[in-house]
Amino acid sequence: MAENVVCPCFSVGVRVRVRKAYPLGHIRTPYYIRGASGVIERLCGAFGNPEELAQQRSGEPKQPLYRVRFRQQDVWPGYRGGDGDTLDVEIFQHWLE
Repeated sequence: MAENVVCPCFSVGVRVRVRKAYPLGHIRTPYYIRGASGVIERLCGAFGNPEELAQQRSGEPKQPLYRVRFRQQDVWPGYRGGDGDTLDVEIFQHWLE
């Protein structure tokens, strides 16, 4: 039987933006990163959608999970650290544009 998995849409090195949405319920995408742009660092695999699993549903189809790298200066207004400082966040594909 074929596994129920969404195909990955993004490749390593592609610039993406995190959807700026604020739905109710269990959301795995951190509030502070919504609306920010970063670069795909790696594809981590495909996993059950935690937003669906938290509601006692199947979590299918499995969603691609990416590690996205953000420049700290793009995430935190007034960030005083180095230009090369980054933050990596794992984000499911349905949150990326």
